[in-house]
Amino acid sequence: MSVRIDVGLGPRSYAIHAGAGVLAQAGNLLAPFARGTVPVVSDENVAVRHLPALQNALTAAGIQNRPIVLPPGEGTKSFAGLESLCTALLESGVERGGLIIALGGGVIGDLTGFAAGVLKRGIAFAQIPTTLLAQVDSSVGGKTAINTAQGKNLIGMFHQPRIVLADVTTLTTLPPRELRAGYAEVVKYGALGDEDFFGWLETNGAKVVSGDTQARIHAVAHSCKMKADIVARDEREAGERALLNLGHTFGHALEAATGYSERLLHGEGVAVGMALALRLSARLNLCPVNDVVRLERHLRTVGLPAAIADIPGPRPAADVLIAHMAHDKKAEGGKLTFILTRGLGKAFVTQDVPDDALHEILSA
Repeated sequence: MSVRIDVGLGPRSYAIHAGAGVLAQAGNLLAPFARGTVPVVSDENVAVRHLPALQNALTAAGIQNRPIVLPPGEGTKSFAGLESLCTALLESGVERGGLIIALGGGVIGDLTGFAAGVLKRGIAFAQIPTTLLAQVDSSVGGKTAINTAQGKNLIGMFHQPRIVLADVTTLTTLPPRELRAGYAEVVKYGALGDEDFFGWLETNGAKVVSGDTQARIHAVAHSCKMKADIVARDEREAGERALLNLGHTFGHALEAATGYSERLLHGEGVAVGMALALRLSARLNLCPVNDVVRLERHLRTVGLPAAIADIPGPRPAADVLIAHMAHDKKAEGGKLTFILTRGLGKAFVTQDVPDDALHEILSA
């Protein structure tokens, strides 16, 4: 069973296929875009679990493929990792009019998309996300990037995929903590623009996390539909698309302050960041306190952190976090940009946040 969601971008429109068993259909779904040898970029962990099934599907459809397996982890999403991947792609013989496949989580998707965008001035690529975070967020919308010492995703480009194949059965191999971290991005969609969906998650979120297939298909498909609609209206984040960063300004700062380590996964940072955004909104009398309580309760119910104090290790100082936030891509004119909310499902963009309120929230 699968659901098709279309991302409407005129001649660059593409389909997202979300469901169970999509990987087995990959050969037929990718055949219209394949030409010559098709490189399949993955990492060591994902390759062991899912590469053989994908290669079987491609071979059955008559698609020649060549795997490129990279080390796992954020360290691969770097200048060195980009150079290494581009070299391997050039050696694979991929044609300018061909296709590159990204099989993996956000690191592989971001890095492969960026490499595809710059290689031979642009080669088409397909996203086959294997983590919940990548299925509902990073694989859709065309943002590709690498990390630098100054912050995450600061070097990159918009390069839309030709197709996205999100098979929820790949999620069964994820470590529970990584799955929960990805679930934070699902919660984000309800919190930023759909209170009814947030209510559905309050009732069904435990099923999504525990492995209920139908619940996972609904959560992934609904999240993708929300993102697809926003991207179609604002592809390059000139306005509305910035709402998708709810929790990320705080979350990226927390990731940087904890050294991009196992102390805090990206989705966990987003979870804490969303809670901080709602607390700040309530502190500014914009958001009902009960909505803050609902969000924090739901995050903790599924095993996610909801406060800075929930992060293991020494607490980052407010001034340190604000310094990291100053490097955020959304900062303009020396002013920080925040995604705040007037309640669950009612997010908006603002730069009008008093310093004392920000310090208070980050110090509490």
